[in-house]
Amino acid sequence: MNATIARRSRANSILLGFEGAGVGGLLGYFAFGWLARQGLYAVALPGALLGLGFGWLIGERSLPFSVVCGVAALGLGIFSEWSLMPFIADGGFGYFIVHLHLLPPIKLIMLSLGGILSFWFSLGRKRLQGAK
Repeated sequence: MNATIARRSRANSILLGFEGAGVGGLLGYFAFGWLARQGLYAVALPGALLGLGFGWLIGERSLPFSVVCGVAALGLGIFSEWSLMPFIADGGFGYFIVHLHLLPPIKLIMLSLGGILSFWFSLGRKRLQGAK
């Protein structure tokens, strides 16, 4: 009986973490758009907020889920970059993905930083307390 309760509690915790990731990623996407219209470039923000939302609500340390968050953040960063700043030659997403390597180095660094920050933040609050 206790094992069932523990599994259900863990599943609820994971679900809550992914809900936090969704809300954080969405807030980051819109904040990136708003900042870009103000002349500031912060494409790492959607990924960082995705990881922060996950880590804040998961309540436990989970390395596999942190890797998932890091990869998802990288994808969200690429999508955010494309949706607000597509290539002039072709605005399609496929063209953007194929020519991603042509972005300026600072943009590639910021996209990577979003994935790294998401991984770090999604480790959860217990990361700061020396998780067991």
